[in-house]
Amino acid sequence: MERAVTRAADRLESLLGAAVTRDAPLGARTTYRVGGPAAMVVEVGGDEQLDMVTACLGQAAGAVPILVLGNGSNVLVADRGFPGIVVTLGAAFGAVEIDGTVVRAGAAVSLPVLARRSVVAGLRGLEWAVGVPGSVGGAVRMNAGGHGAETREVLRWARWVDLVTGEFTCGDAERLGLGYRCSALGPTHLVVEAAFGLQAGDADAGGRVVAEVVRWRREHQPGGSNAGSVFSNPPGASAGALIDAAGLKGYRIGTAEVSPKHANFIQADQGGSADDVARLIRHVQDEVERVTGVLLYPEVRLIGFGPELHPR
Repeated sequence: MERAVTRAADRLESLLGAAVTRDAPLGARTTYRVGGPAAMVVEVGGDEQLDMVTACLGQAAGAVPILVLGNGSNVLVADRGFPGIVVTLGAAFGAVEIDGTVVRAGAAVSLPVLARRSVVAGLRGLEWAVGVPGSVGGAVRMNAGGHGAETREVLRWARWVDLVTGEFTCGDAERLGLGYRCSALGPTHLVVEAAFGLQAGDADAGGRVVAEVVRWRREHQPGGSNAGSVFSNPPGASAGALIDAAGLKGYRIGTAEVSPKHANFIQADQGGSADDVARLIRHVQDEVERVTGVLLYPEVRLIGFGPELHPR
């Protein structure tokens, strides 16, 4: 594998030059701010570069581990890093176009920006997204949601590419298989753009909703280095309430702590260890199952961890 990664990295560097970074730290590219490096990060600057990347990765024929990374708001990378190639999108995929009640956005657009842009345009339906620190691509991949709403409720269509085959696909929420914090997209699928069907509304009223979402988030959720909710809510229950019931608020392993403010958030200390966070995730999972009989499943994507740290 290492030899295949090196060959692919050499090829990409010869084609893309400064768009490629070897031995690239990943912690700073995630909201956890911890974790090791990737063998290479490629920032795709446009459609032509995307074609080059897919051609190169296609030649590797699955021998190279690939990680698609957006805003890194739902990702934890192991301290030992990721031994493959990380693909991320540049500013060329950050455009927003509004046509009537349809908002078309590149996958690199941040959700808070998209929410505010749509509200200023007098549109309703994406106000909740101001509280989700992810990207449009991540929202499609994970069916992001909050405050009783989800991406699939407003998604008209998304377009994505398989980085190995180079095949582009366009589909709606049903074709994407959007469910609770999941989709049918695989690890080599890169979302490039999406369109949202919203409702005409009043900009001032929408602005008040956005302000309330921001106020609620600040009041109920911790800041600092975290990835939002760690575990998906089980049917009919709250993951945070179950963790609290198990007496784990404020519980610490090394440089990681269950937030005293919201039990479904795990904080990483500045300069801390991603492996500590993973150990704490596993401990919370085991302890909640022991105390309540409910097995919680991580919502956070865990990258580069061995079986000894990876939750069940």
